[in-house]
Amino acid sequence: MKQFNFVNNTLNLKVKKSPFLVRALLFVLAFLFFVFPLGGAIFGIANGGGLQIGYFIGIGIFSLIGFYMVRIALWNTYGEETIQILENKIIYEANYGWFKDGKKETLIVKPQYSFAPIGYEEDNQGVLIIASQEAKIESVVKVPMSQLEELITVLEGRK
Repeated sequence: MKQFNFVNNTLNLKVKKSPFLVRALLFVLAFLFFVFPLGGAIFGIANGGGLQIGYFIGIGIFSLIGFYMVRIALWNTYGEETIQILENKIIYEANYGWFKDGKKETLIVKPQYSFAPIGYEEDNQGVLIIASQEAKIESVVKVPMSQLEELITVLEGRK
């Protein structure tokens, strides 16, 4: 499966989906991080414990952890990076499927493309690096080295 698509100066890098059981476990854990503290607070109040500040703190902390787990689960399911390569700047955006991160603009006049190996050596994967003397953008999506070499050839050929 080809993990990149380059059309009209827009590069899309797709995350390879993790196994179904891993994704299902992440979604279930995220759901439980939201439900258990809320259920515990309701149960405590119903049993006459009264409304306590600890309930709000617990719900707040576990909701943040649950939100982070949802982000990880969505990234491993629908994750995609969009990189627009314009004449003097690059616009980067991470897409989680259900929501997107804010766009980040970086001024890069003469981009140079390279890649860095990541993970275990036998996995033969890496990440794309777009750099100049002013700034550097490093992709998060792991792509096979052969596809990265092909992608760099395509990106350098557009000049």
